[in-house]
Amino acid sequence: MTTKMRAKMQVGMVQEHFYGPDKFKSQETLTMHTVCKTGGYDETGMDEDNTFAKFSPGGNLSLNVANPALFGQFKVGDKYYLDFTLAE
Repeated sequence: MTTKMRAKMQVGMVQEHFYGPDKFKSQETLTMHTVCKTGGYDETGMDEDNTFAKFSPGGNLSLNVANPALFGQFKVGDKYYLDFTLAE
């Protein structure tokens, strides 16, 4: 299997969800958006984020994380590569 596409995304929001009278933390919702540089360009106007913005699809991603071991692991502003590989 080979990677079909790589996107670079940034965490824009982490929303915590709580459940029941004890306010048990049940999940986090991660909202991500594709990257682009927001200033401080060199003379070419390009950097890795803008290269991804130019050649990757634009978009948003929302994921619900229910694994307690992952709670708090994703922070606003963090950037991640997402590799798309065909699942057979």
